[in-house]
Amino acid sequence: MKYTLSFRIWHWLNAFVVLGLLSTVFLRKTFLSWRTNSEILLNKLADFDITITTEQAKILAKSIRAGMWEWHIILGYALATLVLYRIYLYFKDTSHKENFSSLSLHKKGVHSLYYLLYATLFFMSISGLAIHFHESLSLTKELTHTIKEIHEAVFNIILIFVPLHIVGVVIAENKDEKGLISTMVNGKR
Repeated sequence: MKYTLSFRIWHWLNAFVVLGLLSTVFLRKTFLSWRTNSEILLNKLADFDITITTEQAKILAKSIRAGMWEWHIILGYALATLVLYRIYLYFKDTSHKENFSSLSLHKKGVHSLYYLLYATLFFMSISGLAIHFHESLSLTKELTHTIKEIHEAVFNIILIFVPLHIVGVVIAENKDEKGLISTMVNGKR
């Protein structure tokens, strides 16, 4: 299969954005966790005979990661744009479409997983924008919290898909789809 230039550009931009989003979540949950860092701040400042409240430590810890979290928001905008562009490509470019009924069971499964990924990316974009613009949308605190919990739960689909995709591509490249990776890079088999 030969991939169009527009699809290849979308693919690599999407990969960059998704990996960037995954990185910001990873940092937020590990090295830049406000829970961990607020404890560190409390303890280290106490070593200097400086006392702050738990709430002040939480505010300081969250401010440390604020710049990084801005990148999550910027990459979220990029993801929403790429999802809209992918929808546009899907309906515009028919050169990559195959007759689904003629595909092998394996290929049907692969295609179905991609549709699940696209639906997931669409949901993540919409829910992320809803969380970010909750005040402008007049969403209640409870509804925003529910959307955020679902957003974080659905994130696991992407977390599972990325390594599966990489492993699947490597296996396909070494089995029955020689040149798959180079085709996605330069468009030639």
